[in-house]
Amino acid sequence: MDNNNVKQIKHINMNKIKFLKDDYIQLGRLIYKPYTVCDLPANFGCIEFNEKDGISEWFNYKGYTYLFEKLAK
Repeated sequence: MDNNNVKQIKHINMNKIKFLKDDYIQLGRLIYKPYTVCDLPANFGCIEFNEKDGISEWFNYKGYTYLFEKLAK
């Protein structure tokens, strides 16, 4: 069999979601805080906000917008 015709298969392991108190979520070692639409911080959705870093990365899950909070111990 020719090596050029053999397809390489990559296995990607998904992180398991660990549910914590007060709807916090842990993915791997990262802990995310849930926000509703009305509670999002002012710097949400922008790269820079009033000479400070904005929040440009998040994910939505089950009605909440999750933002990175801290690393787990």
